[in-house]
Amino acid sequence: MCRFVFYNGPPLLLSALLTEPVHSLIRQSFASQDRSEPLNGDGFGVAWYAPEHSPEPAVFRMITPAWNDRNLTDLARVVKSRTIMAHVRAATQVRAINEANCHPFRSGPWAFMHNGDVGGFIHFRRELLAELSDRAFLAIEGSTDSEHAFAVFLDEIGHAAARSPEELEAALRRTIERLVELARTRGGGEESYLNFAVTDGRHSAVTRYTTQSDYPGESLYVDRGRRYICEQGLCRMVEPEDGGGAVIVSSERLSDDASWEAVPRNHVLLVGDDGAVLRPL
Repeated sequence: MCRFVFYNGPPLLLSALLTEPVHSLIRQSFASQDRSEPLNGDGFGVAWYAPEHSPEPAVFRMITPAWNDRNLTDLARVVKSRTIMAHVRAATQVRAINEANCHPFRSGPWAFMHNGDVGGFIHFRRELLAELSDRAFLAIEGSTDSEHAFAVFLDEIGHAAARSPEELEAALRRTIERLVELARTRGGGEESYLNFAVTDGRHSAVTRYTTQSDYPGESLYVDRGRRYICEQGLCRMVEPEDGGGAVIVSSERLSDDASWEAVPRNHVLLVGDDGAVLRPL
């Protein structure tokens, strides 16, 4: 399984998520604490939004391990955004290591990443592809179950951007239902682990979901409602300034801050202009 981090709030340097925290995403790429296997070295990616220039996110992806890429650390030092996604990959079902299989994936204004597995994907991939619209089919560049899940989402959302967090939630719910049904009927009943993060730069949603009844799901934590800063090597949440407010969702806690909370099993966190709210799926 992989590790990822999502941020929405006042403009933030990438380094505040990728390099500066004591348990930054780059550290999680070689010293994961919430997985039995500590390495997530099968590539990485980061997406961020600059709406003053374009509604579409910028994406930087590479097949090198995140801990060994000087371009990533240099980029993180100077790039700032209000909405950020970053992912380090541990290849599971599809072990091909190439740039097209690295997250986050992008189509139009949407960016998407996944930690987990779509159960039995290899058994129903052909059927899934046949069901997709031309728009969703053409968005697929790689071979991962994750990118195919993104294509299903693109069909379910049906247009360029979400009009509300609730509309995004509904599309994501239908995406999960569709994938779980395929896993049940065509994938040999294999369990699915669907920690998804998706955003159009304005509305965002992150899920913690599994079909395995005796398992809480892949780890996921949220820190929200305050301003996030990194000063002299210490990263923490502080009370927001007027109009402030930040949300970080991460596969693992970035710090020992007591404000981190576990996202409950089979819940979605919706993030919009009015803040963030957790709901059951």
